[in-house]
Formats: sequence, structure tokens, C-alpha cells
Amino acid sequence: MPKSKASILVVDDAIDTLEILQRNLSSQGYHVFTAGGVAEAIQFLSGTAVDLVITDLKMPKVSGLDLVRHVHENMHDTEVMMITGYATVESAVKAIKIGAEEYLSKPFTDDELFAAVKKILMKQKSRRAAEKAETEKMPSPEGLLGESVSMQKIYKAIGKAASTSATVLITGESGTGKELVARAIHYNSPRASAPFVPVNCGGIPEGLLESELFGHVKGAFTGATESRAGFFQTAEGGTIFLDEISETSLTMQVKLLRVLQNREVSMVGDSRTRKVDVRIVAATNKNLLNLVHKGALREDLYFRLSVITISMPPLRDRDDDILLLTRHFAGKYAEEYGKDVPRFTDEVLTALRNYNWTGNVRELENLMHRLVVMTDSDKIDIADLPPQMRFSISSTAGLTRTLADVELEYIKNVLASVSGNKTRAAEILGIDRKTLREKLKGTKKE
Repeated sequence: MPKSKASILVVDDAIDTLEILQRNLSSQGYHVFTAGGVAEAIQFLSGTAVDLVITDLKMPKVSGLDLVRHVHENMHDTEVMMITGYATVESAVKAIKIGAEEYLSKPFTDDELFAAVKKILMKQKSRRAAEKAETEKMPSPEGLLGESVSMQKIYKAIGKAASTSATVLITGESGTGKELVARAIHYNSPRASAPFVPVNCGGIPEGLLESELFGHVKGAFTGATESRAGFFQTAEGGTIFLDEISETSLTMQVKLLRVLQNREVSMVGDSRTRKVDVRIVAATNKNLLNLVHKGALREDLYFRLSVITISMPPLRDRDDDILLLTRHFAGKYAEEYGKDVPRFTDEVLTALRNYNWTGNVRELENLMHRLVVMTDSDKIDIADLPPQMRFSISSTAGLTRTLADVELEYIKNVLASVSGNKTRAAEILGIDRKTLREKLKGTKKE
């Protein structure tokens, strides 16, 4: 049996075949799931990651070839094997061409099945090891911290973006570190010696934003007693970071589009245009495609902004980084205030891993700052944490509680019982990881 169980999804419309394959593969130590058709398989895969999909070719409504293509194009880390009782050279070639690793003709022996599965999983293991070795070489850019797979991918994306002058769009929830990524791109690029100019588009009144971005000439409006350069001119040769780009009006979006297209700006009150050599990095915590569909964002601007897109993962999806960040920020503020670095009890570390972190890294940093300042002891215990991070009996316990409250408390208790293992918690709850994440996100304040 494998030392570490690989997960396999078997897809076939024949119940007998599903039962036989599940029994035989389970006997080899694999964790086996089943689906009676392509639609059921896709629904399962949307919430659960597996190492291998074994699918029949001919099934009602949707062919196994369509499932092969879906997995190949949407799930980079999942392999596929095709099985069929209607084997032809043409179907075999097509299956391999669109992404299947192996092709078995029915009937096949158990040994043939086990050998094919082992071959695929060994190849997958080698590929994963090579990818891991590659990401481990990626240094953490200054200001960013994290060793999780998701952050290693961010570091790799930063390196690629920094080597070009292409426009970059950074997406992610508030507090995930979007400006840090923008700075890392700039300071690792050939433009590093030129200015990095951050602009909070949502923090400047609409009537002033054009003047702030593009500058104005003397007499352009009441109070314009002298000409003044805007942020784009200030960033000449460097990078301008347009944070909260979704907060700009449609009128301003037209003017930004002109800058992106022609690299020219026009100062308020001046009919002339001026060339600027500026790299543009934008950021948002909103879904820009949704805003495009609602007519709140120009589609052409969206495509101009998203030449390279980097999506920052929320902290709740970076389990491996939470304790690393905890110790980093605790050490940072202990040094700042001349205190000993606090120790954290096991109960506190468990609570930190189980917490939903709706404010992401910023919330974690603020918590560590507060704990270092307010805690007299050199040990942080569970009682030192904010109430929302501690277990408590709700004052609304009993028949006055809503179903949502009861459900949420139960989910949190299940998570705590398995030390924050979301996959195990989802199995206990009888839901998939995607549904679990959505239910936990429901606690975030709009």
C-alpha cells in the first residue's frame, strides 16, 4: 500500500463497474470516490481536489472525453485515465491528446489497472517534486512573508511581472498585502531607482482626482495659483500604483484608458498632451468583471489593466503561514516596545489557525500589536484573545437562536475538534470544502 493515500475519483454510469473499481483500488490503500456521470463528477471536483480521475468513455448525455478536457484545462494538479469497452485507436489518440495520461480497454485485469494507476501517480509525484524544488528557490520579496504554496506562486508571479513593463492588476480582499506586491514588482524591476507613487483612488474626492493624477496649469480653476505636476508626472520613469481602481467614475476611466493606450496625459486647463514613461499597477478588492457586467467599469479599461493579473490569497487559505506571521509580528512589536517576545499556548495557536481572519494579514498584525502592548505576562493564553476568537456559551442559547447561528457554532466546534483541518471537517459535516469555505465566509461583515 502507498505510504500516503492518493485520492481517486472513478466516473462510470455502470454501478457494478463503480463498485468493483472502488473495492479493488481501496484494497491498495487509495482513497476512492465515485460518480455516476460527468455532471456529478464536475460537481464533486468543484469542491474536492483529487489526485487522479478515472473515467469511462461512453456515458449518457456527456462523454468522458469532455470530462478529460475539463480536468486538463481547469485542474492543473489532477491526472486523468480513460477506460472503455469501445476502444479504438482514434478514441485513444484523442483522449491522450486532450489530457489523459493512460488509456485502458475493458476488460482489463486488476494488475493492469494497478500498474496503470501506479505509473500515473509516480509521474505526478515526480512532477510535484520538481515544481516544489522550483518554488523553493523563489526568495521572499522584502515586506512579504509566507512559505505556503499559494505564496510561493505569488513570488514567482512577482518575478515574472518585474521583468516586464506590462500593466499589472492585483486582486484580493482587503488586508492581503496588495500594495506590498506592487512595491515588490517595482523594486525588483529595472525601474527600481525611479519613484514608486501610491495613489488611493477611493480616498480622493472625484472633483480633485483628475488634478491629482494629471496635474493642472495656473488658472485652471479657482485656487490654482500656480501650475503643479500630477502623480503621473511625479512617477516619471517609475511606477504608479492605483489602489481601489474600481472607485473611479466612468468619466475618469475614459481618461485613464487614454493614458494606458497612448502613455499621454493632459493637465487640467491645458489643451496639450504630454508623454509619460510610467509603469501602471492597479489593485482592487472587488470583482471587476462583475462591475463590467453592471456597467460600472469600462470593459476596455478592464482588459487594459489586466494584462498580468496577480490574485492575493486570503489568510484563511494560508493555514501554513498563520503561525509564521504570528511569530513575526509578535517579535516585531516586542522589539519595538522593548519587551520579551511572548510565548503562545497551544490553545492560542489552535484558535489562531481556526479563526476566519476576515481582515486577513492586517487583522493578524493588529492583533499581535495589541497583545504585545496590553499583555503583562510573557505568555499569551486563550483568555488574552478577543471574545470572538474564544469559545463561549452564547447568551442567545436555546430556542431564541437562529438556525444560522446554531449551524455556524457547530461548524466551528467541528473545526476545533480536528485542529482546523478543513478537509476532515467537511467530511464530518457531509459537505465539500467549497461549501465549508462559503459558510465560514458568511461571518464576514459586508
